[in-house]
Amino acid sequence: MSCYRLLLKPYRWKFEQPLKTHHGLWEVREGLLVGLEQEDGVTGWGEVAPIPWFGAETLEEAIAFFNQLPSVLTNIEISSVPNTLPACQFGLGSAHQAIYGLGLTSAETDLTFCGLLPAGEAALVAWQPLWQQGYRTFKWKIAVRPIEVEMGLFQDLAAVLPTGTKLRLDANGGLTVKEATQWLKLFQDVQRIQVEYLEQPLHPKQFKDMALLCRSFPTPIALDESVATLAQLEHCYQRGWTGVMVIKAAIAGYPQRLADFLTGRQIDAVFSSVFETDVGRNATLSLAKAFNAKGRAVGFSADSKLKCN
Repeated sequence: MSCYRLLLKPYRWKFEQPLKTHHGLWEVREGLLVGLEQEDGVTGWGEVAPIPWFGAETLEEAIAFFNQLPSVLTNIEISSVPNTLPACQFGLGSAHQAIYGLGLTSAETDLTFCGLLPAGEAALVAWQPLWQQGYRTFKWKIAVRPIEVEMGLFQDLAAVLPTGTKLRLDANGGLTVKEATQWLKLFQDVQRIQVEYLEQPLHPKQFKDMALLCRSFPTPIALDESVATLAQLEHCYQRGWTGVMVIKAAIAGYPQRLADFLTGRQIDAVFSSVFETDVGRNATLSLAKAFNAKGRAVGFSADSKLKCN
């Protein structure tokens, strides 16, 4: 039976610019790098980068879980992480895969990337350096300020972005049905740019309302918080969701189980960052390369925007 020595390296990263979303202001990213070392010294690394407000475990819960594990693990322990700890599942699972060469090789050269714009009016100028770097798809956070203000800013943004630009608007579940309808009606009047989709307009419990919006307007609806874990992804698929699904693999659970589910299903998946290090990023982009059925830009920046603190 294969045995692996467990290695843990906590990290703390500070965003160059805090991320403002409907969930609040996010200034620091904390997580764990998880290593599995074989007797011959070969080591694979994975990453545990939870986002508790998405339904994943907290970092404290992850640390407590690893602290109660033995210092030497077998395949049984690696494959037996509870489903309540999806980020831990991803970290151990991707570390185990990395030992056997199943990580990223040159996937980034085969993918296009989406640039994240700051919320509010700062987006009106922030797109320019990203455009010069080669981005042609952008994501803009909404449901942060009053809808009338954001709709006006959206129209200003649509007027300055180059023709043909793709724009994703992410509400993080912060809209009402009425507000989501207002946005979708507004998108119908936009000609110069393409609103690629409206991401998670409503709370995950409002699945039926989002499905109705998806059928009622030409602009696609994308699920994000609704499909945070593999169990949620499977549930929405079984309920008949055919729209876009934003997959944050680093908090979805075991990467192999996610791959097994996606295999043979033409899911319109967009793989997205949880602001992880290159360890988690590489594991996620390997999945994106394999299951990017529609060829959409992945929800990652092309380079790291984090600083160690």
